[in-house]
Amino acid sequence: MPNDPTELAAKVRERLIELGTNAFALENAYGLAPDTIRNVSRGGGGKSGPTLVKMKQICDALGWDFYFGPPRESGPIEQVTLDGADYAHIPLHDAMLAAGAGYDNGSEEVVDQLAFRRDWLKKIGVAASSARLARVQGDSMQPTLWPGDMILIDTKRNDPLTRTRDAKDQRRSPVYALIDNGEARVKRIERPSADLMMLISDNPDYAPELRQGKDLAAIKIIGKVVWWGHTAKE
Repeated sequence: MPNDPTELAAKVRERLIELGTNAFALENAYGLAPDTIRNVSRGGGGKSGPTLVKMKQICDALGWDFYFGPPRESGPIEQVTLDGADYAHIPLHDAMLAAGAGYDNGSEEVVDQLAFRRDWLKKIGVAASSARLARVQGDSMQPTLWPGDMILIDTKRNDPLTRTRDAKDQRRSPVYALIDNGEARVKRIERPSADLMMLISDNPDYAPELRQGKDLAAIKIIGKVVWWGHTAKE
């Protein structure tokens, strides 16, 4: 963390511009207390700066690692340059993430790679070494995700925030890839409390699913879905 609050404030403001948003909108989107990000972006946050807990929340919202900067690569990435732009090869796994009942994939070998622009990955706060691709199976996430859609997963964002919502809060919860009792799934996730998780489908025909106790302990979050691609069919 920079020693000078103005240096941190400048980094936060720069990141907000990269994301094309503002502190107020990001606080609302992530369920943060009012002025959590705004105070830091102004160079405030108290005499000793924000607490580590608040700084972790701010970094999560900004798509930063907790070392206060753009995401770092954690491994070698195959790269190609086309027309002067750098692209990173992201692996496509032979895995189906069920939008509905769980899907048993067996092996998860890499079957292909797709090239994504590095500057675009940086803009959305994703390190290429942490990105994975998979496909969707099932209809419970329609009309957002359809069978066969490809999704980009940020495996570093694997800790859904606990937040409470009131009746006026119309924000949609983030979409995550997860392992639920050994089966791969893709759902929106809400955490009303640390000991309760809700798996939510976009298709109204599917009711929300509650996980707590042993069922909650059996869930492993693969990562946050940050992009998806849909191929139109005749």
